[in-house]
Amino acid sequence: MKPSKKDFIAEAEEIIEELGSLVLELQEEFSPETLNSVFRSVHTMKGLSGLFGIKEVTDLSHSLESLLDDLRLGKIEITGEIIDFILSNIDILKNLIDQVAEDHDIDDVSNDVREIEKFRGVAGAKEKESSLSTTGISESILKVLSEYEEHRLKANLGDGHGIYLLKTVFSLSDFAPQLEELIKRLKDTGELIATLPTSQGVPDGSIGFNLLLGASYPLENIKSRTLLSDVEQLISPKLSQAVTPESKTSKAKETSLKSAATTVRVNIDKLDGILNTINELMLLRSALVRISQELTESYGYAPLAVDLYKISQSIDVKLRHLQHSVLDLRMVPFSHIFKKLAQVVRRYTREAGKEINLNIFGEDTEIDKQIAEEIIDPLVHLVRNSIDHGIESKNERTALGKDPQGNLTLKAFSRGNSVVIEIQDDGAGIDPDKVLQKAVEKKIISKEQVLDRNEIINLIFAPGLSTKDGVSEISGRGVGMDIVKEKITSLGGFVGIETEKGAGSKFILTLPITLAIVKALITEVSKRRFAVPLTSIEETFIFTKESVQTIEGREVIELRNEMLPLLRTSEAFDLEEDVRDEYYGVVVGVGQKRVGLVMDELIEQTEIVIKPLGEHLKNIPCISGAAETGKYEIVFVMDIDAMMDEAFSKRKNNGSKGKKDV
Repeated sequence: MKPSKKDFIAEAEEIIEELGSLVLELQEEFSPETLNSVFRSVHTMKGLSGLFGIKEVTDLSHSLESLLDDLRLGKIEITGEIIDFILSNIDILKNLIDQVAEDHDIDDVSNDVREIEKFRGVAGAKEKESSLSTTGISESILKVLSEYEEHRLKANLGDGHGIYLLKTVFSLSDFAPQLEELIKRLKDTGELIATLPTSQGVPDGSIGFNLLLGASYPLENIKSRTLLSDVEQLISPKLSQAVTPESKTSKAKETSLKSAATTVRVNIDKLDGILNTINELMLLRSALVRISQELTESYGYAPLAVDLYKISQSIDVKLRHLQHSVLDLRMVPFSHIFKKLAQVVRRYTREAGKEINLNIFGEDTEIDKQIAEEIIDPLVHLVRNSIDHGIESKNERTALGKDPQGNLTLKAFSRGNSVVIEIQDDGAGIDPDKVLQKAVEKKIISKEQVLDRNEIINLIFAPGLSTKDGVSEISGRGVGMDIVKEKITSLGGFVGIETEKGAGSKFILTLPITLAIVKALITEVSKRRFAVPLTSIEETFIFTKESVQTIEGREVIELRNEMLPLLRTSEAFDLEEDVRDEYYGVVVGVGQKRVGLVMDELIEQTEIVIKPLGEHLKNIPCISGAAETGKYEIVFVMDIDAMMDEAFSKRKNNGSKGKKDV
């Protein structure tokens, strides 16, 4: 992709994200400033695409801009239908930008442009509003107002606001910052309808402005809040609309020019390159430490060994600081993800004909940008399933004695080196009997197989399984949940489910905060070393072969009064077992699903960078990648989710087998 094209994609994606947030703000509470921001963003998109010669984006942006201009001028009333229509066209714009990014042929938008024009015609322009000439406002002011300013003046009059003319004079040398500061104060007082330069009565070397303000405050309050003495009340506010200082508190809004000026957009590929270099340096640092230790063992605390140790420690501190700084640059808050999901919830809620209240927690929680992009689609699948499968219709909820309005909660929070995302609804929950029936019908399992409740619930992640009786535009085709698990697993995470029939469901996604650097436990099995990501480890313990029991063909051990299933790692990788008296157990899992991996040795805890195995080795079972250690050794990284599946499949495969020696 050419640099200029990358610039366009980056700018356009920012505009699209901003547009989605602004339109949702507009839906919650109408604000002329928010509507103007939407208009300006679309106008920017039109100019940007025109600059890069992307005609389809330019044409659609231009038509959408015309619709927004009708809204700004009050020719079309803002309704839920209008908001949905705007959001659908923003989605079309996003698809066009995706096509540009992927070098695909760009869709023809002529039909979409006609749809917008048709929509404008159906929505219809309002009848011409009453003339302003009878309001008592000077004709000299009215004749210089733009169409938009006239509309906002009428809107303020319709709301019962007072209309004030504020006069001020600034020096020509520095009027811009002073005018900006005044406008800021005015926005906290009311709506600035127009800013009109004037030369009447203005001394040489100065510039004057007449500012038309709509506000619900009395005249004296306007003077005190704006710090201006030359204020003329053209139309007084209605008594019912008047606001006193005691009834409304002014909150100063400050804008940091510094932060905007020092922000730099950096391609994440460049950050990856820096991190790779840092990781190689970390390996060199580990080699220095090892050499220092070997020198100490051979020659004692000789000056050379001591100096080498001090240098290695100093390098370690600096490298870790640099490493953490680069990782921080990759982090983004969950607010970006949740804003996109809020748009999805609104769209599919209307399509499903349901009433759903969305609750969001943990917007400030941060996650790696790369992971944030990868988990959007899985989260959309889960949200759509909650809307369609989970939350009942208004009539069904009423009949069940529930609140007619359903609740969907999105939550994100940090837990150690992981981030946890929860998607919870108060709908019908998952019916295990229905899941089992569908699984048998689809021949995903046989009638003879015996599964516990958790295993039955987890069958919803099987490809092609859906408990939806009918197919809708939202879900019901049996596509999606298997993709969710596959994607989360590929990112080194887990998916857990908590559900109760009739009470709702909670999907719990546990993910590493970053994929760039992973903390891992290096273990040894049959004289081969493996890395186990710390995000999946709950604890470690030592046990003897005499403490192992067999229940229904599954090897288990009692750990704090609970039976923990065991999986011999040597058997999972088809290695010759190293028989010994004592073994190490590594407890991995999520929620109630836990397994003890049997290891020969626990070597060390370290930070690794997981690298893909390549096309020829990528399908090796229970292995997610490889990493290099400080001694330039290559270790395989365990796919813990696959290991757990391996462990829980033992009951089905070994149900008739007796106890084995560990």
